[in-house]
Amino acid sequence: MVRERIADDIYVFTSRLYAQVTAGAIITKEGVILIDTLYFPEETWAIKEFLEDRLGHKVRYVINTHYHADHTQGSCLFPKARIVSHAMCRELLDNVGREGLAEAKSNSPELDDVNIILPDLYFDEGEMAINFGGKNLRLIHMPGHSPDLIGVFVANNRILFASDNMMPVPTLFDGSFSDLNNSLNMMLEMKPDTVVQGHGEVILRGEVASVIQSNLDYLSTIKGRVNEIIEGGKPENSLSEIDIESCGKSRIPLNGLVTDLHQANLHKLYQELRNE
Repeated sequence: MVRERIADDIYVFTSRLYAQVTAGAIITKEGVILIDTLYFPEETWAIKEFLEDRLGHKVRYVINTHYHADHTQGSCLFPKARIVSHAMCRELLDNVGREGLAEAKSNSPELDDVNIILPDLYFDEGEMAINFGGKNLRLIHMPGHSPDLIGVFVANNRILFASDNMMPVPTLFDGSFSDLNNSLNMMLEMKPDTVVQGHGEVILRGEVASVIQSNLDYLSTIKGRVNEIIEGGKPENSLSEIDIESCGKSRIPLNGLVTDLHQANLHKLYQELRNE
């Protein structure tokens, strides 16, 4: 796990074991607000040890930005913290999350002690505020990568934890093209100084707008390319001809995983457009 300090009282933790997934910690005089956890318990334990044992601050809140396992499986390591999410995240954890964890445990013995913890503080409107220890957070429903996803905007620092709506390549996964496009435009309008991606490097001041715009351009490009396949009457397997670099993104980030994510985007979008 890599630890990065992005403000005097804010840390980002990046996994070495699972797709460079990130978690964040906001240190306050009343305790820590943790934004997401990491997939494997050993890395979330390391976060807990750093925050509670080394820094001496107890974790009071754990925010689940969305239900996917690589962001939520560590919640069980903080039994005294309040778990926060969108209401849809809670629902998805309770069914899809439980099924996914049961399957993962059959292949990964290191997950034997992991349990699904359902959020006890959740909202189903567009936004919720957390004001704690002098920090003012806006939890904003921003569907895209998944239908339940929330962004966390730390108003004091103008830092946006964008979760998986921001990755080295935009990723539709079980969300939708239009939702992700709308949420990226919302981020542009917010004008954060810093963006913490759900996977990969932190986007720093001066680069934020151009990186978000690059992601919007990518989405526009793949929509055009997939429409060409559909309108040309070509089969779905023709999507393999559309490589990531021709759509404006590098194939290098996340140790090359972005190439697979790109292909998954094309197939997801193909099905969406065919069903319109």
